[in-house]
Amino acid sequence: MRLTTFTDFGLRALILLADHNPEIMSAAAIADHFGVSRHHMAKVLQELTSAGYLEGIRGAQGGVRLARDPRDIRIGDIIRRLDDQPLVECFSAQGSNCALLPRCRLKGMLARAEQGFLRELDRFTLADCLEKTSAFPPLDLPV
Repeated sequence: MRLTTFTDFGLRALILLADHNPEIMSAAAIADHFGVSRHHMAKVLQELTSAGYLEGIRGAQGGVRLARDPRDIRIGDIIRRLDDQPLVECFSAQGSNCALLPRCRLKGMLARAEQGFLRELDRFTLADCLEKTSAFPPLDLPV
């Protein structure tokens, strides 16, 4: 399986916010910490807020923070929410143009593998991503 950049940024942002919980962090600070596009990170954070993982805080000192306990956020659920790209063309919601269907059995094999991948990730929470690791280096946040 290969996750989209959108999902990768979402997972990284959630782990960083969990490590700094309950701090409020701006999209710019998170993007700069990872060296990624501020615009792209803002879109990711907006989706995570819409999904209920983050709480948006307005104002001059605004940003986002975790809306739920990291122990209640399953990695598999995050990926299901953020990674909406089909694994292969024949999984597309628009249907498939594959000349091998309906005789191809690969689609079923891939579907089972994808389900197994997500089931395995459902075993882990955001809190599990922080256990037995040192904290992230401090951020240089504007005062």
